[in-house]
Amino acid sequence: MTDDSFIREVNEEIRSDRAMAIWRRFGPLMIGAAVAIVVGTAATVGYQYWSESQASQSGDKFLAALNLANQGKNDEALAALNDLEKTGYGAYPDLARMRAASLIFQKGDPAGAVAAFDAVAADKSVDTAIRDMARLRAAFILVDTGSYDDVAKRVEPISSDGNPMRHSAREALGLAAWKAGRTDDAMRLYQQIADDAGAPPNIRQRANIMLDLIRSSGAAAQG
Repeated sequence: MTDDSFIREVNEEIRSDRAMAIWRRFGPLMIGAAVAIVVGTAATVGYQYWSESQASQSGDKFLAALNLANQGKNDEALAALNDLEKTGYGAYPDLARMRAASLIFQKGDPAGAVAAFDAVAADKSVDTAIRDMARLRAAFILVDTGSYDDVAKRVEPISSDGNPMRHSAREALGLAAWKAGRTDDAMRLYQQIADDAGAPPNIRQRANIMLDLIRSSGAAAQG
């Protein structure tokens, strides 16, 4: 055996001894870490599958309820939506509550619909955007069935500059003000919408129509 061969064998033995020592010291930890990674990955994949499955099932139930409503089977649709509110996954329970409130209104019960929308708006566990939409839906019903103060109570908080729903909130307030004979307030609110470059085109168009209507009727000068 040459000196070089001997040295190589010694180095290999040393490396082997060091590897064994490291394995004896850290092997269990390395195995534990590997197991944790595998278990964690499996748990993540399993949860994603479960989550997607639950969301898919809830989505199917929601669509089924909508189909019942479209067929005029409002009572059956309400029963399906109420069940989804209790058993649904993700945002579907909240969407079910909103659609149920709309069906209550379609059935000729505006007070019941307002109460249902108000309940959603007051529920802090619901997403802010859905709560604000519930305020708007209640307000537009109250334009016809309530007072200006009833409408303002619900949508004034979301009519401020910067709120993404300010345009619809101001439209509801403008309609309520016009109906109540508060023409100056109505003109101011519609003008805010007309001057807001961020307002959706259809809402700006309706605001301009209302401004023209109020001006042509002479109500603005009288107000």
